[in-house]
Amino acid sequence: MADEPDQAFVTLATNDNYAKGAMVLGQSLRNHNTTKKLVALIGPHVAEACRDVLHSIFDEVCVVDVVDSGDAAHLALMKRPDLGVTFTKLHCWTLTHYSKCVFMDADTLVLSNIDELFEREELSAAPDPGWPDCFNSGVFVFTPSNETHEKLLTFCGENGSFDGGDQGVLNSFFNTWATADISKHLPFIYNLSSIAIYSYLPAFKQYGHDAKVVHFLGQSKPWHCSYDAQKGQVKGHSLSSDTCHLHPDYLLMWWQVYAKSVVPLLQQGKLHEDVGEQPSHSAPPPPPPPPPQKATSEERKQRWEAGQIDYMGDDSFANIERKLDSFLK
Repeated sequence: MADEPDQAFVTLATNDNYAKGAMVLGQSLRNHNTTKKLVALIGPHVAEACRDVLHSIFDEVCVVDVVDSGDAAHLALMKRPDLGVTFTKLHCWTLTHYSKCVFMDADTLVLSNIDELFEREELSAAPDPGWPDCFNSGVFVFTPSNETHEKLLTFCGENGSFDGGDQGVLNSFFNTWATADISKHLPFIYNLSSIAIYSYLPAFKQYGHDAKVVHFLGQSKPWHCSYDAQKGQVKGHSLSSDTCHLHPDYLLMWWQVYAKSVVPLLQQGKLHEDVGEQPSHSAPPPPPPPPPQKATSEERKQRWEAGQIDYMGDDSFANIERKLDSFLK
């Protein structure tokens, strides 16, 4: 397919951690031979060393400072100061030197070439696993337009967001997505949330091998873990039950891209960061807890139903998979 200079993948990093996510995303797009341009929108607080690395991976790096913009975005922010990051993300509609773009959150990872997304029209997105009549705004196809941008800002100022973020705003604004045009529903494999894997494991076993984009939804992100480059293992204090909804295979893929392609660039930029080094602001890992008493199957069932899932132990992905295999044989 011929290069389309007027089409781009766009992501957003508002701080250094998300900048690292953006680096891995951009590199994963490069690794899978995208023919599209890559654009990173960054907040004013992203460090110079991170900006340098982003410049080496992305074709365009744009600093977006809504507070100092002095335009409609600033006025909207004064009305809705809680939506600062949302306004920064909505800035993607101002990239009018591109005819079409695909926005991807910085906590996504590309597993194969996805340039075919540019055949879709605005606003195309995949269902959100929590409420499938809403789309998840981690991956969406859009058409840059200053007019649409102004309308979105006005809409934000008047209506706010039902979930406090950009997903609420975009679903309310593009409110016919659920019913109007099935061609704007992206298959879930273009935005596979790591959380959803565990909520419908048989479907993941059936279709998961076709996944093209994995989305590390939730509070814990791959960069909260650490990585042992020699052993090729993800490790660290963050591997609690909160983190382990991040599927171990995808978590390892993220870290492999980071270790192979991003760390050398960071080191070139004099940001001496060892692979797997804990961030300087993180607390030292606590001592390991004593081994828990083995729960009965009834106790495990009650805990599961209460949302207390032992991702690292009895309810680990491997154990569930083994149980499923015994049923499916």
